[in-house]
Amino acid sequence: MKAALPLVTEVGQLTPDWLGDALGHRVDTVTAEPVGTGQIGTCYRLTLTGEPGLLSTVLAKLPAADPGARALLANPYRTELRFYRELLPTLAVRAPLMHHAEGVGEDGEFVLLLEDLAPAVQGDQIAGCTAAQVEDAVVNLAGLHGPRWCDPTLLDIEGLSVNGPDDAALMAELFGPSVDLFLANLDGLLSEEDAATVREVPAVLERWALARADRFAPVHGDYRLDNLLFPPDGGPGVVAVDWQTLSLALPARDLAYVIATSLDPDLRRASEQDLVAAYHRALLGYGVPSYSLEDCWDDYRFAQLQVPLVAVFGQAYGTRTERGDQMFAVMTTRSCAAIRDLGTFDVI
Repeated sequence: MKAALPLVTEVGQLTPDWLGDALGHRVDTVTAEPVGTGQIGTCYRLTLTGEPGLLSTVLAKLPAADPGARALLANPYRTELRFYRELLPTLAVRAPLMHHAEGVGEDGEFVLLLEDLAPAVQGDQIAGCTAAQVEDAVVNLAGLHGPRWCDPTLLDIEGLSVNGPDDAALMAELFGPSVDLFLANLDGLLSEEDAATVREVPAVLERWALARADRFAPVHGDYRLDNLLFPPDGGPGVVAVDWQTLSLALPARDLAYVIATSLDPDLRRASEQDLVAAYHRALLGYGVPSYSLEDCWDDYRFAQLQVPLVAVFGQAYGTRTERGDQMFAVMTTRSCAAIRDLGTFDVI
């Protein structure tokens, strides 16, 4: 059994000796290049040289540079490591392979070495994508939900639970003021009609969060284009990344989220029934019992509030950027059209 390695939390500590022990091959040199903006943590592409069989590149995810921020983000970090260590081996969703993981304590320190998926192309949340790309994404999503659909042993995993009354009440209490801040921040980027739709959400959010708890599975929670990597040739094979928001919830939350946020309304209206049907067929392939296409479509309509839930909290309390504001505005515009088209408030 391999001895435990010292926990490293800064890129300078990713030495050839440490990486050689972590990867099981001699490493002679390592070059680190930052990836992403580092708002939640830090991520680097490591280019390696060494003995035959050594990977040429890996991705290293590390905590935020500020120790105070690390402690505040310990739960999301812990959630992502739990996904790779405990859940991914039991699922069929395409996600990066894990090469090494250590942490996470209360101080939020961790290190995660992952497969480098370059030259895969990150989706663009603002630009949107094609219906074929969304179909690839929802079929992959069935690989997250289907293998452990309503599996009661998921409730035995530390840190995973279905929302209870206290959770729902607290979320609803915080959401109302967050809506005011969200709409103020995006003033001029949303239509009055869309702003009015968002203002309807707080009144039903607590009831929505508690409903349909008899259907649950691992849910990504933020399954959207910026968190999806597509093959460069345009073919199928999308891979999902960034698993800090994993939870147990109604599976259709992910389904509604990715369809509504990825497609402009006209394209969504023309393709959503086919997309939901493709997801449902894939689910059945994993042996999901007693779940009709009609039930799936009804859950899809119901679950549309996942978009304003994530967008409002994410924009109101995340680090603001110009692209971030545009992204949340586009997501909300597409989502509000779906909520109205599908009569979501009527089924809550």
